[in-house]
Amino acid sequence: MTGIEPALSVLAGKAEGPVVALAEGLSFWGGVDPATGEVVDAHHPDRGARLAGAVVAMETSRGSCSGSGVVLELALAGKAPAALVFREAEDVATLGALVAAEMFGRTLPVLRLGPAAYAALTRARSARIGADAILADGLAIPVVAPEPAALALSATDRAMLDGAAGEGAAQAMRILVAMARQQGAARLVDVTRAHIDGCIYAGPANLVFAEAMEALGARVRVPTTTNAISVDRDNWRRQGVPDAFGDPAARLADAYVRMGCRPTFTCAPYLDDAPAAGEAIGWSESNAVIFANSVLGARTAKHPDFLDLCIAVTGRAPEVGPYRDADRRARVVIDVDMPGQADAAVWPLVGYLVGHAAPDRIPLVTGLAAGRPGRDDLKALCAAFGTTSAAPMLHVAGVTPEADGAADADTPHVAIGRADLAAGWRRLADGPDEVDLVAVGSPHASLEECRALADALAGRRRHDGVAAIVTAGRAVIAAAAADGTRARLAAAGVEMIPDLCWCSISRPVFPEKARTVITTSGKYAHYGPGLSGCAVRLGTLADCVEALTTGRVPVRTPDWLA
Repeated sequence: MTGIEPALSVLAGKAEGPVVALAEGLSFWGGVDPATGEVVDAHHPDRGARLAGAVVAMETSRGSCSGSGVVLELALAGKAPAALVFREAEDVATLGALVAAEMFGRTLPVLRLGPAAYAALTRARSARIGADAILADGLAIPVVAPEPAALALSATDRAMLDGAAGEGAAQAMRILVAMARQQGAARLVDVTRAHIDGCIYAGPANLVFAEAMEALGARVRVPTTTNAISVDRDNWRRQGVPDAFGDPAARLADAYVRMGCRPTFTCAPYLDDAPAAGEAIGWSESNAVIFANSVLGARTAKHPDFLDLCIAVTGRAPEVGPYRDADRRARVVIDVDMPGQADAAVWPLVGYLVGHAAPDRIPLVTGLAAGRPGRDDLKALCAAFGTTSAAPMLHVAGVTPEADGAADADTPHVAIGRADLAAGWRRLADGPDEVDLVAVGSPHASLEECRALADALAGRRRHDGVAAIVTAGRAVIAAAAADGTRARLAAAGVEMIPDLCWCSISRPVFPEKARTVITTSGKYAHYGPGLSGCAVRLGTLADCVEALTTGRVPVRTPDWLA
């Protein structure tokens, strides 16, 4: 192919295998089975594709920051792709590959191709990646190393690299510097706080990393909260969780606490202690990052798992993406035909569709201000957006603090009309009429959401064949106990569980007999089928109450979409 642009070797290595070209971005967390390397995302067009041993090409990843943990898990289990090839910049899977090589000697090459070379590679059946070229069905794409980034390090940064703060901090700084260079950062920036997503137990790799860092003496330097974990820390044995899962999941959480993290165990840290506008923070967990940037006006990149700990240990982050004014601007305007009289279920639906319309760029969304979204509406919007987009934030005209002037006059527009909303609803809400489980709290429910569910139940009790669980942070559960909301929910047969979240829950806490789930969460409607093996339907709050009290609710379009 004459004059083809060279491939950029982000992480060097040799590999060969069949080319698996994915039609759209993929979240490794919730999208790939870490035990087999198979795509399990029920909504992905390449569901069932086998990634193990393949040269996997996708434009970029999307979704959860926990994908880096899944990539490391695949690498340590011998089920990783032979190589990862991206067309756009990508951090989450790349960081998993970087940690696999840096700490565990498992090489997983990562390359970035220009549009023409990428398109040519996706048409090939197999590829061999060498130090100087990619050879694929007669195609030869030269491979070049990136130009060394001019990364300016402070005297404190260099001292940490040299071990002045201990080997744990030195290892964290090595990973941080390697990631900053591949991101093209010019310098590192101080952060005031961090949030750890890597405490979710995706498999042994997460625990190996955390305990290795702890053994090296890693300790956090800034106030650091912890994400939802994979068990109810204090009750998992009583809940019947097998020791083979519960013990390592609890050990993982404990390792982060011993390194100085607060045991908040919530995926909605902004409900408890929200950062201020303009505050530079180092957060992981996609919904938290998007909410912090978009709604609060704080500044954080969507840091992958493992990098979150490195940031907490050093107090420094690569100055890329949303830390910089220019990278917070909208690159597409999405005009939504917002239905009048829509209820809260419209927000996860819109977020999901906006993410599809802006899979790799920050959007300015218009048409939503008339809906007067509150904090929980924006929480649902941001979380659903994060399942389908790789972008770290969005702007909502007339609502979010930086929306005014966020887009240039010539920014392209995309429309989401009523027909698009109806089609999106059908996609997320489809499933059997009979329901076994009602799932609320992904991200973790707020006290107001718990009260709304209790009010909607109005003293009615759950049907014998249906279970209902609300996952929430410890602070919210304590507040719900104090004001009587928890007792009202318990009287209706609804259980509140702390620490874990729907994207980390497992059986038997997830009821063994459940086969169909209804949820108010667009995030869980997307990830749930791949994570649980169940049919997962998006529903309105009224749908969830009907399912909870009768055991069934027909698939139907809300009145505001009819």
